[in-house]
Amino acid sequence: MQVGSPNGAKLVQEAYAERAEVVHAFFHGNADRLAHLCHGMARRFARDGVLIAFGPGAAASDAQHVSVEFVHPVIVGKRALPAVALPNDVVSTLALVFGDQLGFSDHLLTVGAPRDIALGMVHSPHDPGSGGVTAALTRAEAAGMLAILLAGASTGGASPAHVFEVPSEDPYIVQEVHETLYHVLWELVHVFFEHKGLLVEEGVVSSPGRAHDTGRSSFLYPFLKGAETDLPAVVSEISRSILQKADDVVALRAGSMDPEGLLETAGMVAGRVERGGKILVFGNGGSATDAQDFVGDLVAPPCGGPPIRAMSLTNDSAVLTAIGNDIGFDNVFARQVIAHGRPGDVAVAISTSGGSRNVLAALEEARRRGLLTVGFAGYGGGRMAEVCDRCHAVDADYIPRIQEAQATQYHILRALLGGFVAGAGAGPRG
Repeated sequence: MQVGSPNGAKLVQEAYAERAEVVHAFFHGNADRLAHLCHGMARRFARDGVLIAFGPGAAASDAQHVSVEFVHPVIVGKRALPAVALPNDVVSTLALVFGDQLGFSDHLLTVGAPRDIALGMVHSPHDPGSGGVTAALTRAEAAGMLAILLAGASTGGASPAHVFEVPSEDPYIVQEVHETLYHVLWELVHVFFEHKGLLVEEGVVSSPGRAHDTGRSSFLYPFLKGAETDLPAVVSEISRSILQKADDVVALRAGSMDPEGLLETAGMVAGRVERGGKILVFGNGGSATDAQDFVGDLVAPPCGGPPIRAMSLTNDSAVLTAIGNDIGFDNVFARQVIAHGRPGDVAVAISTSGGSRNVLAALEEARRRGLLTVGFAGYGGGRMAEVCDRCHAVDADYIPRIQEAQATQYHILRALLGGFVAGAGAGPRG
């Protein structure tokens, strides 16, 4: 993306338009399959199955995002469904080096059981380790697991039965569609727990009481009926719901598009980076995984261009737990800003609420120390709009759609930085 030209804003608009086309094509082509997959996943969860997510490189942060969404639901009253992300350090390295011989396959089959769900993700068939992911899923399927592959275009090779390929060669767009996809799976798996009768079949569970929620979120899905037993009708309604969610995220992205603002932010960040500054990124929960994704894109850009010095303040569990235990969770990011932040650096905060206390504390500390503060916030910006030098807001209050719109914002910011920054990896240590 050549953004230094007067056409930079137009290129940003075109990037948003391309995303709208891909989202429309993908979800319209896969809505029915995804609706049936939600039922299959609900059946596994009803049998006490566990969702095991994994992926190499940038997809490792998506695996962690999947885990937190299912275990810690954002809709009040929804059940916590068991999900884990395979570690993204040693396992990913083994997968990159040895392909299908070690790494994901062995770990997945060690921790998983036949009743479980294996969800593997790769953003491009050219990603190192992508062969290890497909090989692991093929072995998991042979062992009895429900195996799902989220991929970019043209996966190729042996794959499990449930493959969802995003029709794009752009890894940023692929990741964004994956994020919407696993959010949709999380949202709509719960529908089957609120349809009494759909899981009490074929020996899945012995009674509806064990498998069904109380329906506190039924206002989101007016087609819910407690005694529903007509699976085709429910699948059809879920398919329509999937298409509506895809339309919602496209509309939300369009409403939060700010080409001139992103260009201005990119220029300010690039100025700091070219003078030797680094970027510190942080957030909570799903926003923590987005922070890790953004940092991965900065340090190892999947679309080429210069690497940029950056670190995620969410990565070091020892530091997070030490600070949280000794001086309180409100300080887990601010304390790290004190340790790592320098006046020429940039602090980037990601928050769906725009009001997380630890995020605000870190931003205030960063401003006191002379860092440029950049925020990505939902709820129209929240308190973050008041404390950030630059704040890119999403005017919405539903967390999954906010996160999907934010992913587009920081991906495009990364692409813009690639156009502004020359030799960004060099410079004095901050």
